[in-house]
Amino acid sequence: MSKRTDYISWDEYFMGVALLAAKRSKDPNTQVGACIVNPEKRIISTGYNGFPSGISDDDFPWGRDGEFLDTKYPYVCHAELNAILNQPGTSLAGCSIYVALFPCNECAKAIIQAGIKEVVYLSDKYANEPSTLASKRMFKETGVMLRQLEPEHDSIILSFKAE
Repeated sequence: MSKRTDYISWDEYFMGVALLAAKRSKDPNTQVGACIVNPEKRIISTGYNGFPSGISDDDFPWGRDGEFLDTKYPYVCHAELNAILNQPGTSLAGCSIYVALFPCNECAKAIIQAGIKEVVYLSDKYANEPSTLASKRMFKETGVMLRQLEPEHDSIILSFKAE
């Protein structure tokens, strides 16, 4: 008997973990997950976009429009920052971060400060926004590698039923 051949790549596995983490987000518009992986292909941390610990997601706003303080923007932590803050005291130097959406400038600063050396992302839908352009400029200046993942599979189906 030979080994199976339809297994997913490391990149698809880690991006899959990031996408699964995004399913924890309660944001009604945008769900983003992140997965930080060390050079030995071990997952160090995960995160998703949501409010900081201790802030009720029932009492704070989830809207995108209106007065700034009445929107989600001043309160939500992005997936990348949560993954960095959730790590268990391990150095992130030399790690890679897998994210569904290209990081904003605030997350880019945290990624650089943490010593993460590679960003693997699926979508760059805000490529021409000033925050994304700032991210790319900072990543280029600091030598952080950027790689858009082109997965071999369109989807991976998970089942909770035992086979």
